[in-house]
Amino acid sequence: MGIGTSIFLIAVGAILTFALDASIGGVNLDVIGWILMAAGVLGLIMTTLVWGRRREVVTTAEPVEYRRVEERRDVGPPL
Repeated sequence: MGIGTSIFLIAVGAILTFALDASIGGVNLDVIGWILMAAGVLGLIMTTLVWGRRREVVTTAEPVEYRRVEERRDVGPPL
């Protein structure tokens, strides 16, 4: 789940919980809103943790050795 999806779930959950005053037979929209907000927050935390681990910088103490690559040209016709 990405950051955008998480924010979308939080927004839809907040709308269902705080903005709507409707009732559907047998379904409590407040509970569904809270569940969507919780899923969005959990997804946002998980996405942040995963992206935080990917952005670690690995450094080495040894200098990098650069080698010159010589170009090889064959003078004869291809076989």
